[in-house]
Amino acid sequence: MAKRLIVGIAGASGVIYGVRMLEVLKNRGIETHLIISEAGKINIRIETDYDVDDVLAMADVTYNNKDIVASVASGSFLTMGMVVAPCTVKTLSGIANSYNENLLIRAADVQLKEKRKVALLFRETPLHTGHLRLLTQAADMGAHIIPPVPAFYHHPKTIDDIINQSVGKVLDYMGIEHDLFKRWDNSELDKRMNQTTTSKNEKIQNEKVVAMK
Repeated sequence: MAKRLIVGIAGASGVIYGVRMLEVLKNRGIETHLIISEAGKINIRIETDYDVDDVLAMADVTYNNKDIVASVASGSFLTMGMVVAPCTVKTLSGIANSYNENLLIRAADVQLKEKRKVALLFRETPLHTGHLRLLTQAADMGAHIIPPVPAFYHHPKTIDDIINQSVGKVLDYMGIEHDLFKRWDNSELDKRMNQTTTSKNEKIQNEKVVAMK
């Protein structure tokens, strides 16, 4: 399989996830193919300090979202799969219903029909039953739903730490090596638990000594 990954950036809040994905994949031997919706471009300007042209320059190949005859619109164009980061309700709905009105949705539909990996960083809250049905439909079709929900076991200290953990989860799914976050290691927990137990025992012993005096 060709080492090509399609990255879609839709117009939900959280466009930084797609941008960070491109930054991480740069110079890693993976050819990135980028599609940004018009709403995605607006959110890049609103939410980040990046210029849209700078984001486009991070990818190896870029496409106009209206170009439905682009290479990524065909299953014969071999890829590792596709990441939509972030994924809007509209884009999710289009993917779940195979309503291929633009290239971003068509490219995702193609990956699903070819049984390739598709990761959707669905970005909406709270969720009503319509959203949940769409997510289930997309999952039933083969999409992997990866909401950018932060974890805290790695003790994030910055917003970048939180962003990197979500991006790292996607890279794990795609089988791409990275060192974006500290992985779970229960030896650290055991160490803290032992320290806590020791401290409690020492406190109890000290209290007993004081009581005997």
